[in-house]
Amino acid sequence: MNPDSRFLYRTMQLIRVAEEQLARCHARGLVHGACHTYVGQEAIATGVCAHLRTTDAIFSTHRGHGHALAKGLPVAELIAELFGRASGCSRGRGGSMHLFSPEIGMMGTSGIVGPCILQAAGAGYSFKLFGSDEVAVAFFGDGAANNGAFHEGLNLASIWKLPVLFVCENNQFATEVPFAYSAGNPDVASRGAAYGMPGVLVDGNDVMAVSRAAGEAAERARAGGGPTLIECRTYRTRPHSEGMGDYTYRTREDVAAWRERCPIKRYRTYLIESGEAAEEELAAIDAELQAEVAAATLAGESAPWPEADAATDHVYALARKAPPEPGVAAGNGREISYAAATLEALDYEMAANPGIFVFGEGIGKRGGNFGSTTGLFDKYGAARLCDTPIAERGFVGMACGAAMTGTRPVIDFMFIDFLNDAFGEIINQIAKMQYMSSGRLRMPILLRGCIGIGHAAATHHSGSYYSIYGHIPGLRVVIPSSPYDAKGLLTHALRCQDPVLFLEPRELMSMKGPVPSEPYEIEFGRARILREGKDATVIAIAFMTERAMTAAKLLAEEGVSVEVIDPRTVSPLDTTTILASVRKTGRLLIVDEAFAPFGIGAEIAAQVADTGFNDLDAPIRRLNGAFAPTPYSPTLEAAVQPGVAAIAAAIRALIKE
Repeated sequence: MNPDSRFLYRTMQLIRVAEEQLARCHARGLVHGACHTYVGQEAIATGVCAHLRTTDAIFSTHRGHGHALAKGLPVAELIAELFGRASGCSRGRGGSMHLFSPEIGMMGTSGIVGPCILQAAGAGYSFKLFGSDEVAVAFFGDGAANNGAFHEGLNLASIWKLPVLFVCENNQFATEVPFAYSAGNPDVASRGAAYGMPGVLVDGNDVMAVSRAAGEAAERARAGGGPTLIECRTYRTRPHSEGMGDYTYRTREDVAAWRERCPIKRYRTYLIESGEAAEEELAAIDAELQAEVAAATLAGESAPWPEADAATDHVYALARKAPPEPGVAAGNGREISYAAATLEALDYEMAANPGIFVFGEGIGKRGGNFGSTTGLFDKYGAARLCDTPIAERGFVGMACGAAMTGTRPVIDFMFIDFLNDAFGEIINQIAKMQYMSSGRLRMPILLRGCIGIGHAAATHHSGSYYSIYGHIPGLRVVIPSSPYDAKGLLTHALRCQDPVLFLEPRELMSMKGPVPSEPYEIEFGRARILREGKDATVIAIAFMTERAMTAAKLLAEEGVSVEVIDPRTVSPLDTTTILASVRKTGRLLIVDEAFAPFGIGAEIAAQVADTGFNDLDAPIRRLNGAFAPTPYSPTLEAAVQPGVAAIAAAIRALIKE
């Protein structure tokens, strides 16, 4: 029996034995959540992974046990993970649907359908940028072929000729919905032509056919020939998830017929009849695997549980200490615009770090909608200043896979309203990746773009939404309100290991101010006191800092001393500076043009009421924009946004309380 044949047989049989054991363990209550087995589909993972190196990256879906084992995950780590133990591949954080072993190129499985397609494309972009010959593989079911991620991922991979294998495991049911019903074109392989890539249909129960197709696709990808779509027709012969009913949407006869087409039985028969292996040799492998899985089960049952105090570890990377910020005086009178300050920071970091690249619409030769990348295309080229189609979910999802494989993506989304199209990729994938991988994967992604009302941009170009994103663990949310802050905070964002949402108030982009010419950093979570005062504290966010400062100057003429604080980052939030100010003034007004309900102002108020209640001489007040979408007409626009007069009036009222 040659080594290749032994690998194919042994891997398929290992998957089968492990999955049948896990099904029994689920029935015993050892598996605490869902258990999606791969029984019947073993030939696909085996045939594809036979052509992969440890350094190649695979991305999978909820039915990923077989992919992990075929890529080299020890079965003991798989079983321990489903048992929820500390020795599991995800340290007990993932269970059946979230398997991580980046050490062997198993970059993760997802309980959400579709992201693996985008992440594999992102890994392919990393490999292309680094000039390596690694390949990325996305394993996904037929259901994902109807998902928007399929279209965006394949299109992006095609236009950039990325080294990716898109492997559709068409087991004919998306949970319980027949693919023949849910797809206008149920021939997935034929869709490859629509994206300018080869589409190959293979019998997914024939491991040799899968291996041939995958081998050709991998060789083509390594040589720079671009992606391939491989559709493997197969069938899962166990329920969608263990414990679920199985015969309301398919018949016992259909399942029995497909069990007769078992890929392992088929390959075993071939090996014996061709004389390539003897019955005794295969029986010895079977016995070896039964013993291995049995031992892994016992080890899993006796493995320690994760420590409870580790439940919140790895939400963020370890904070990166930076030198003290220089202060605006260090600029020696040099003044540049907000947009120029961020451009200066990005240019410096791109020169220092070849792993930084920018995705966005019009950020190449054009230089960005607001001059955010002006001149960088000529310096760094198209691979690092990459114009994208209008596909926010696609290129944000790609950024996740790119960050997982060693690059540092910058996503220029122009307006935060557009970024909302990628909300799921940010919340379910990017924000959780460090945590779910127990800190073994980093997410150095910078997501940048404009927020705020102004310029009659109406409701799809005027949002803020930082309260929504600030609510999410794993994200850093940054809102500079001056050129000085913008440069320092962007530099820090480009050096930290966490995903950063960098929001630039549209009305401040042309604002000029003092900025040191040398690179410097401003650490997150450090508010800035814009103006000192003793009668009231005003916390102002984004463009409201300018209006609050104007109001404070007006009130100074009336003898009212107002302290104005800009948080600079809303996640993390510098409550220490805020509480110290309230201790001094006894009064607090929070000014924010975003909606009041459930907003950042409510969070600040709650923090102060909880910790600084005894320092308050009056109730905490909030002044917000109207709870309504942003209108177009200038008179309507002004009516939904706090103005200087409204801020001054709110401070006067607070002083009288």
